[in-house]
Order: sequence, then structure tokens, then C-alpha cells
Amino acid sequence: MWLEYASLGILIVGMTLVFYTFVYIHDIPYMIAKRRNHPQVEAIHVACWLSLFTIHALWPLVFLWAVSKSNPIKVSVPDTQELEERLLERIAAMESRLNQIEGSRNSATPESGS
Repeated sequence: MWLEYASLGILIVGMTLVFYTFVYIHDIPYMIAKRRNHPQVEAIHVACWLSLFTIHALWPLVFLWAVSKSNPIKVSVPDTQELEERLLERIAAMESRLNQIEGSRNSATPESGS
């Protein structure tokens, strides 16, 4: 009789450990996302719980989602006013250089009178 109670206790403890191990394993993506400050932490957490009820089919996808790059690429757009001013300065410099080249070319070529 004592052995039956011991077996039942071991069975209950074993099943409880297995259950908590499954829950812990399925929360790994959530913990990773939380540590990496992922912008969709709560959605990942819900997907982890859904994975428990879908026979673990979603877990690899949720794991990849959690470890994916979470920070968006930062793009800086230059000030268009400043850019326009620099372009106008370059155009003016090119026009003056072109006028110099044309002036030197016109003075260097002899006028032919026919």
C-alpha cells in the first residue's frame, strides 16, 4: 500500500515537472523578445501560448520572430533647403567655369574673315 502512494506521488511530481518544462520552453521566445526590447513583445507572448495548443507547430516561427531584427533602419533625410542651396552654388560655380573656358577659347582662336 505504501509503495502505491509513493508511485502516485512520483507520477504527480513527474507530470507537474513535465508540464512546467513545456510552459518554460514555450516562453523562451517571449523572454528573448522582452530582453531585446522587441516592439511586438505582447504578440509574441500570445503566439507562445497559442503554440501550446497547436501541438507546437507555431513555436519555431515564434522563435524566429522573437530573434529577428527588432530595430527599424534609421534613415535620415537631408534638409531640402540646405541641399537646394548647395546645388545652386555648384551650378553657379560650373557656369562661371564654363564662361571662363568659353572666353579663353574665343580669345585663343583667330577670327577667319572670308
